[in-house]
Amino acid sequence: MSFRHKESIHQSIHFVCQKCRLPLQLDSSLNDLAILQEMLTESIGGNSLKDSQTSGTFRESEFAVVEDPGTEKADGSLSHRVKTQAALFDFLSGETEFDHPLCEDCTDTLLQLLDEQLKAAQLDCKRYKALLDELEAPLDVDVAQLDGEIEQLELDERQLRAELASLALAQQQIVVDKEAEHRLRIEEERMLREYAALKRCMLRKEDELRSTENQSRCAVVQLDKLKKTNVFNATFHIWHKDHFGTINGFRLGRLASVPVEWAEINAAWGQACLLLCSLARKMGLQFTKYRPVPFGNFSYIECLDEKGKQLPLYATGGVRFFWDSKFDQGMTAFLECLRQFKEAVESGDTKFALPYRVQKDRLEDSNNSYSIKIQLNSEEHWTKALKFMLTNLKWGLAWVASQFPDG
Repeated sequence: MSFRHKESIHQSIHFVCQKCRLPLQLDSSLNDLAILQEMLTESIGGNSLKDSQTSGTFRESEFAVVEDPGTEKADGSLSHRVKTQAALFDFLSGETEFDHPLCEDCTDTLLQLLDEQLKAAQLDCKRYKALLDELEAPLDVDVAQLDGEIEQLELDERQLRAELASLALAQQQIVVDKEAEHRLRIEEERMLREYAALKRCMLRKEDELRSTENQSRCAVVQLDKLKKTNVFNATFHIWHKDHFGTINGFRLGRLASVPVEWAEINAAWGQACLLLCSLARKMGLQFTKYRPVPFGNFSYIECLDEKGKQLPLYATGGVRFFWDSKFDQGMTAFLECLRQFKEAVESGDTKFALPYRVQKDRLEDSNNSYSIKIQLNSEEHWTKALKFMLTNLKWGLAWVASQFPDG
């Protein structure tokens, strides 16, 4: 076989790097079978090559053989050389943490890593050696002193354990106190809510009390005012308006220039009749012959001698009114009742006297007398007589109010 043919056979065998998986170009020294045999013999013993060649355990997948049909005939040692190289790489892979073969770059990286691990191992070795030297050095200590320190430490330990037990009991007491505090806080909140409710109730009651006191003071003031007020003076207000005498605002009389409505005159007569009856009742006076009966706008005089006979104190006007004498008789009978009241007052108080004397149907002052009848009389004189009559009633009212201040 020529040299060129052998070279082409050698170049057709390729191994793959076990790290980067790139195809490898083996060094030419690894093609020398004698050198491979010597390397294996030095590494794994004399029989290793034979075992490796016959075991068939080398990784054929890690390399590829490309050859011609006549290659083995041309060089019978090719297969033996490939198996020897594979056995060498298998051995190297088993002896290290990394599989072989490796390319040059991966080998440099591996060498750098191994250098770092070597430096770390050497540093640990130095540290361990220093520690070992320190441990093997003789100790220069006082055993008795160490025993004393140990006893003192044991005593301190017992004291600390006692303190720890005391602190545990104190902690348990703190837990109990916290639970009691929590219960007290809940009770306090409940009592505060009750206090707030009672406070609101008290404030409400105080407001009610102040309101009641104010109402009571107002009622007392009103009562004092009412005590000083006579019911007759408050109920019957007799005054005058122009030429008319008035009682509770109702005019009693009639003028040609001031034609007062008969409804107002009848209401005034009703008020006068009610006043005279009230005064007589207050004094306990019992009328004789005539008795006034207050009935609003239709008050009348009841004749006691003639049962069922009534004399009206009201009128409606018109033509028939001037020919009807019952209204005049009723007003005359009212004057008679007023005279009886005067006599009853004078019997108990001789100093009492009405400002205008009453003589049958007439009322007299110091110079003149006026009839209370409307027939055959002028409206001016009739109105003047009615004004005198209301004045006498006012005097009688004043006397009763003074004698009976409680009304």
